[in-house]
Amino acid sequence: MDSINNQQSTINNRVIYPVILAVPEKDRQLTGREKVAGLSRHARRALEISAQKSGITLIELQKDEKGAPLPFNGHYWSVTHKPQYVGGVVAAGRIGIDIEKIRPCSEALLKKTVDDSEWGLADTDRFTLFFRYWTSKECVLKAVGIGIRDLSKCRIAQVVDDDNLVVNYDGKSWQVEHAFFDGHIASIVKNGCNIHWTIWMNS
Repeated sequence: MDSINNQQSTINNRVIYPVILAVPEKDRQLTGREKVAGLSRHARRALEISAQKSGITLIELQKDEKGAPLPFNGHYWSVTHKPQYVGGVVAAGRIGIDIEKIRPCSEALLKKTVDDSEWGLADTDRFTLFFRYWTSKECVLKAVGIGIRDLSKCRIAQVVDDDNLVVNYDGKSWQVEHAFFDGHIASIVKNGCNIHWTIWMNS
């Protein structure tokens, strides 16, 4: 029993360092392949900072045939990029991170992504709640290496507080934590770990 308690204590004391970086204004104006390349470059920088904070040395990163990040030396990684911000994280366990700008959406998209039972879990701004749910489901799917096609199989099981909730997927519960900044939300899988966010809003 002591061994089990010690293992759980180790998990609970583990720290994950997600990093959010603002995209420089000059790169926000790029289009097409140049924009994709620029965002990827900044996301890689976010990964490097996350790895440094965790004491991990990055090597050449690879993806599988479906584009899912492959672990390296027992470490997992995840990136996300939007026009104004990018994010990256390296962790010892399966990890996923996602960013979205909170904005109005069509009623059709709201209904397609969130069911009535999920809406009933919290009484807050509808679009904020939607993007809490969307980014949470997305980061869980990233953590398991499955694409957005399984979004409908993710269900919000519990809204813990304004910054934490629980997602059920494939018979497993995933703890997710949020960070809100500059009209955006970032969500990350935490599963018992402590999250130390680094958010640089100045490009």
